[in-house]
Amino acid sequence: MDMKAFSLEGKTAWITGASYGIGFAIAEAFHAAGAKIVFNDISRELVDRGLASYREKGIPVHGYVCDVTDEKAVSALVETIEKEIGAIDILVNNAGIIRRIPMTEMSAEEWRKVVDVDLTAPFICAKAVIPGMIRKGGGKIINICSMMSELGRETVSAYAAAKGGLKMLTRNICSEYGGANIQCNGIGPGYIATPQTAPLRERQKDGSRHPFDQFIVSKTPAGRWGTTEDLQGPAVFLASAASDFVNGHVLYVDGGILAYIGKQP
Repeated sequence: MDMKAFSLEGKTAWITGASYGIGFAIAEAFHAAGAKIVFNDISRELVDRGLASYREKGIPVHGYVCDVTDEKAVSALVETIEKEIGAIDILVNNAGIIRRIPMTEMSAEEWRKVVDVDLTAPFICAKAVIPGMIRKGGGKIINICSMMSELGRETVSAYAAAKGGLKMLTRNICSEYGGANIQCNGIGPGYIATPQTAPLRERQKDGSRHPFDQFIVSKTPAGRWGTTEDLQGPAVFLASAASDFVNGHVLYVDGGILAYIGKQP
């Protein structure tokens, strides 16, 4: 096998919401594989924070302020990227939010906000880049799905509905545009150790694990939380020519949670 199939040399990758966390880790991996990196975030503060973090790592990037739920703003950003950097070869729909609210206490406005960011925005971004990919002869779209694309859990009704919808959007983009040599796949992260989940992994005063930490580790055959680095290889694979015959698939990077019923009490 020619390992050059995993190279992203000469490719332009746009990763939404990649100022930090999972998006930042994917951008690092894409850069190491040879891609030019473009990212956006919702505010100037977040974009500047991201630019500083990339500079620290020695990664040249282009950062833009853009609300991915705003169709006109996304279209304008895609035009800017194409003019200033080049046609977009890879889109990673990473931007997302979660609101942990019991369903009967969640307002329709809160529901719509989650669905707008987690499902409608990937539709808007994909819609904006697909024509350019068709003109160029192909492209890669990676949607950051979730284990909640498959499972329900208390307090995350909007998030689970949106991520389930994102799984089906992934399959539908494959169905509509696979013939144009566009591969659309998803990555479904398990529970990932990030600054946002750090409070859930802190040791208790008596030295024991946080109850949620115990719960996740007990449900994960790998016996640990995932890291952002665990997502880098799968992302490079799905962005590269190595995955040219993989389409409409969600790759769950979850340490085996979805395969495991759990130990008998």
